[in-house]
Amino acid sequence: MCQGGVGLTDAIRISDLHKSFGEKQAVRGMELVVPAGSLHGFIGPNGAGKTTTIRMIMSIIFPDRGELSVLGKKSAIESKDRIGYLPEERGVYKKMKVLPFIKYMAKLKGVTDQGLHMRATDWLERVGLGEVAAKKCEELSKGMQQKVQFIASVIHKPELLILDEPFSGLDPVNMRLLRDLIREINDSGTTIIFSTHVMAQAEQLCDNIVMIHNGQKVLDDPLDRIRSRFDPKALLLEPMDRNLNEAQLTSIAGVELANRVDTGWEIVLEDGLAPSEAIARIASQIETARIEVKRPSLEDIFIQIVQDDSYVPASGMQEVAS
Repeated sequence: MCQGGVGLTDAIRISDLHKSFGEKQAVRGMELVVPAGSLHGFIGPNGAGKTTTIRMIMSIIFPDRGELSVLGKKSAIESKDRIGYLPEERGVYKKMKVLPFIKYMAKLKGVTDQGLHMRATDWLERVGLGEVAAKKCEELSKGMQQKVQFIASVIHKPELLILDEPFSGLDPVNMRLLRDLIREINDSGTTIIFSTHVMAQAEQLCDNIVMIHNGQKVLDDPLDRIRSRFDPKALLLEPMDRNLNEAQLTSIAGVELANRVDTGWEIVLEDGLAPSEAIARIASQIETARIEVKRPSLEDIFIQIVQDDSYVPASGMQEVAS
């Protein structure tokens, strides 16, 4: 994925951002730097503060206190024609026909007529909607409307693209299509923020992960660095003996739990036991077809963080810039 280069302005800078709704603190002390050209994933459960943060970035709502800049300006309003936004709440002009709707949205972002028709038609073909250009938006399925709205968010070739739950409601084939398009757009130099509560989606797509919990940033690092910081505590074992049982595995020193998965077992290790030592112990007692370390998923890491009372939220950490 693209990363911000030397001399490029950070796409987004946030300092000590706060937002409350009544007694509910939606965002607390948010600190964030998004380098130009990066692909950042905002992850966390529903209600964590992701969408509220995005709406403040977009100047849809305003913070109670704190500072932010977007594409070098004090608000997104000053940079609106350089930003693409797919909100969590979907919406198209239902009575408009698909192609005129896309062209209209492009014109709102300052795109001239020259080449626009061809560009919009090409995008419809790329997402498999070439045959619906003359249909009214209300005649399309929700998934089709979502792809039309995605096109509307990128048709003007934005410098910054913000996608809030972009895969919601899509089938696996269209999820993969959209994922490939997002990577392609990022590779062209566009900065992308991708927000989701489905952490596996961010794991497949993003280079840098921002975890948000209870309105606070609890983690902000490149994906590979996150994985290296959280030691794996499980192994995946495929034994030669298909009749191997749980008791045989848990009797091995250092094995805390053994759970059946697919064609083998997931083995949870006791704290402090190195995976390499555990592998050696198991291999000496069990004839194995395959044994390997199970890397923690983002979901595993998130649960570990929120359950660790001693974990310090990342709000005050120095940001990682490329």
